Amino acid sequence: MSGTNKLSDKKLRSLAGAERETPAMFADGEGLSVRASKQGQLSWVFSYRLGGRGSRLERLTLGRYPDMSLKMARDKREQCRQWLAGGLDPKLELVISTEETLKPVTVQDALEYWLVNYARHKRSDEDMTRAQLRKHIYSRIGHYPLTRCETRHWIACFDEINKKQPVTAGRMFQISKQALRFCRVRRYASSDALAILTIQDVGKPSGQRDRVLSDTELADVWRCTYSNDQHPYYLRLLKVLTLFGARTMEVRLSRWSEWDFTSWIWTVPKEHSKTKEKIIRSIPEGIRPWLKELKRETGTSGLLLGEDRTRASVSLKGRRLYKDFSHKEPWTLHDLRRSFSTGLNNMGIAPHIVELLLGHALPGVMAVYNRSLYLPEKLDALDKWYARLEILAGSHENIIILKAGVK
Repeated sequence: MSGTNKLSDKKLRSLAGAERETPAMFADGEGLSVRASKQGQLSWVFSYRLGGRGSRLERLTLGRYPDMSLKMARDKREQCRQWLAGGLDPKLELVISTEETLKPVTVQDALEYWLVNYARHKRSDEDMTRAQLRKHIYSRIGHYPLTRCETRHWIACFDEINKKQPVTAGRMFQISKQALRFCRVRRYASSDALAILTIQDVGKPSGQRDRVLSDTELADVWRCTYSNDQHPYYLRLLKVLTLFGARTMEVRLSRWSEWDFTSWIWTVPKEHSKTKEKIIRSIPEGIRPWLKELKRETGTSGLLLGEDRTRASVSLKGRRLYKDFSHKEPWTLHDLRRSFSTGLNNMGIAPHIVELLLGHALPGVMAVYNRSLYLPEKLDALDKWYARLEILAGSHENIIILKAGVK
């Protein structure tokens, strides 16, 4: 018999179940043997050395006969020999490949890895993004092993979303593609199923909004903050958003510990800032009495707005508010921020002051060398903006509001 493939199915059947005084090894060749126990149980063993002839002999159990057939054992032997030829330890590689087979990284695992290790530190919308992924991706292909989830599977998923929500389909595609790239770079898992696709293949880009509220619309919003036309939570939210141009998250999560009534400064902490940098704003004089009264009302909760509401619920309400004001063109809470920026620039406020109030980083070397807080300039800008809102919302018939440069 040749030096390879010495064993046969007939030989194995004769060994199986045969009792013997001591365990015995029967070679098949090229490192593969079958071990027969005293009770006649057969196990496949691959023997190898990681170094030269003087190195220690390693034995790796591949499986049991007849669960692992002779052909399967020989195929596994060839895999082990290939690992050895590539400088890899078959014992370690077998553990890794078995884990990948029995417990593969799924689509959901990969996206969650990105959420926890990237989005949590670089984005401010981890919870909302997870909720969207759970609804649109996990429910359809989240259980698929990532390596077996082909482009056609992803396209089918996006097509289902695209039927009713093309912008959401585009967003889910962008997030998924970024997440898979992150996983590949970090060597957590690898898939190029989305590499050749673009957002136009699966959905619609969200586009850049340019909605700015008119003076009349701003007047309606500001006037409403003095009324009882909305739930107190949203009246407070609208007032702070309109006056400070802040992001909804900054106000929704704001605690009274951020508001200094001695220096009259509002400091948004890093964890509530989209840029992960503190945002420091002066508090205009006109709003200070209202803030003091608000603190008496909500101070025990620790929260500026008095209660904790989810981003999703606030966003949903914000998208519907324009209807409450009978405004013809839709607007969102984020559009108040754009209106703030536009309004301050139209009033002649220096652009870098507006950018700092918005919580944006200064461009270029200014961000590195210019660490001034510009608190007096911020206070002046917000005082003027407060006065403008008051005039817009009031009945000042003898006042004409001029834009910068108009005489």
